[in-house]
Amino acid sequence: MKIVFNIFKLNPNYANRVFGLDLMRAIAILTVVIGHGGFMLEKANTNFPWIKMIDGVELFFVLSGFLIGGIILKEFQISSTFGVKQIFHFWKRRWFRTLPNYYLILILNVIVVYFGIIVEDFSQFSWKFFLFLQNFSQPFYGFFWESWSLSIEEWFYLLFPIILVLLYLPLIKLKINKKRIFLLTVFVFLLTPFLFRFFIASKFELDHFWLGVKIYKVVIYRLDGIAFGLLGAFLKYYYPKIWRKSRTITFILGAILTYFILYSTWLPNDFSTKVFKLSFQSLGCFLLLPLFDSIKTAPRFLTRVVTHISLISYSMYLINLALVAEVIRDNFLPHGPKTAWFMYTIYWFVVISASTLLYKYYEKPMMDLRDKVKQ
Repeated sequence: MKIVFNIFKLNPNYANRVFGLDLMRAIAILTVVIGHGGFMLEKANTNFPWIKMIDGVELFFVLSGFLIGGIILKEFQISSTFGVKQIFHFWKRRWFRTLPNYYLILILNVIVVYFGIIVEDFSQFSWKFFLFLQNFSQPFYGFFWESWSLSIEEWFYLLFPIILVLLYLPLIKLKINKKRIFLLTVFVFLLTPFLFRFFIASKFELDHFWLGVKIYKVVIYRLDGIAFGLLGAFLKYYYPKIWRKSRTITFILGAILTYFILYSTWLPNDFSTKVFKLSFQSLGCFLLLPLFDSIKTAPRFLTRVVTHISLISYSMYLINLALVAEVIRDNFLPHGPKTAWFMYTIYWFVVISASTLLYKYYEKPMMDLRDKVKQ
């Protein structure tokens, strides 16, 4: 039994982690996995999870911008110059973190669809998936659908450093300091997707399904969510006292705004739904950040559980839908309440155990190569 336990044991360095941020990431992935597995409980006559949940993907976007954007901000500030060398160093670390796992799961998706293990339209697959272009400006759905959010992240972290340098090079000559240049770049990414929604997406005629497909899952309309996270990193870096002291009031405001979003009626063709809802969701998650960032530790058992889920969250995100939920849907669909709960339990067991193995024996070793590969 100990041998089996050690196979799944991750041994993270808890001293270098912030529990509150791990908790945010854990909440985000758990809401996503709950949502993707909900169809299994239809035969159980239950309304589980019984409450409306925060948008886990939006939480991921804001947290990602706060953490990864914070890395860009620090590098930008400490470098005497900021250019190609710093950008490629950032991209190298980012891509060793995301690409190996993504391409592995992409190939597995091709296999399970091609051989009919799950029923999806294989014509949706194309070379665009290898360059994260499947939803850059046009919608897609069906095949490896969960990859839509990773495309948004990858394009953000490709474009943001480039725009930062393009603004830095002329503005620094005009004696504009780095602080203002970085903030200006953040506002470019806050404003541009909003304007795309305002002038383009607002004209779409949609139902609930196509609202998600044509707007909420398209790169050019969603980049501002991550930019809100960068705004948080900026405020913490330059105004740490305000960031720390405001954590209670911002959390209350964020909770109120999140509650408002969850329990308000958002009709798919309303202008506010197509243009403003995403901004409200991002702002709500942004306001939660200071309090979560202030929670450094927690009881030992809770820390272990939350940290484990946080570490394997990327692998959970990649495998939970097509490789687990849809395999169950197309091959082992429950026919009654007991089998529904049984398959739902199996779903969670497979997602967590397979994600742990994927993280420990593939994702983490690939990340460890980052420092061994020269720029």
